Amino acid sequence: MIEIKHLAKTFSNHEIFSDINLTVNTGEILAIIGPSGSGKSTLLRCLNLLEQPDQGEVTIGDSHFTAPHISKKQAVKIRQESTMVFQQFNLFRQKTAWQNVAENLVTVKKIAKTAAKERALVELDKVGLSEYANFYPGQLSGGQKQRVAIARSLATDSKILLLDEPTSALDSELVGEVLTTLKSVVEEHPDYTVILVSHELEFVKEVATQVIFFEDGQIVESGQPKDVLSHPQETQTQRFLSRFTQQTIAQ
Repeated sequence: MIEIKHLAKTFSNHEIFSDINLTVNTGEILAIIGPSGSGKSTLLRCLNLLEQPDQGEVTIGDSHFTAPHISKKQAVKIRQESTMVFQQFNLFRQKTAWQNVAENLVTVKKIAKTAAKERALVELDKVGLSEYANFYPGQLSGGQKQRVAIARSLATDSKILLLDEPTSALDSELVGEVLTTLKSVVEEHPDYTVILVSHELEFVKEVATQVIFFEDGQIVESGQPKDVLSHPQETQTQRFLSRFTQQTIAQ
């Protein structure tokens, strides 16, 4: 479970968001949608302390912190509770696909390299990349790199996944393969709790159990996908979805 109370973040006197309150129950898939620059990714990064919030409380799994007084021990525990898939993959260029997946297992979890490699190969197989295990990131397409990043997250055994615009850095023809991979992941792991920031609204409609529309650092509207995406009640949500649909058609 993830519980957020009164969370706030400011950069250089610019308020990114304030007084965010949110609960995501075990097994739920929460999708956060909204315009660029609305604070969605920053909110996600504050949950595992890649960014430190200014105020508020966060509980993730068995770990908890109250900002801004966060100890190093608390930060380590929070980061161990969840795993994050980034927009830009964040792979080590000098390491092969399997080495990228195994790296955290060896350095953080202190698993023997042989066992870590075996686990990495299992996870690469799950995302359809067995034959690319010895390829370096420079030899992979953007979609393949992101699937390596997904395999790396699965290898941590964390049951809380934070997905930050996982397809935004991909060419349109590569988006489908990553979305298919993510869909299979959530279908095969119904006990996972997921927070997904995404602009892929059809995908959100398919996989999410709850949707939040986020704008100007505030939760404007929330509910089930069929309600928020098909029958939005708030003017801001209606405007965003109308503009987003028009952009999609134009493309």
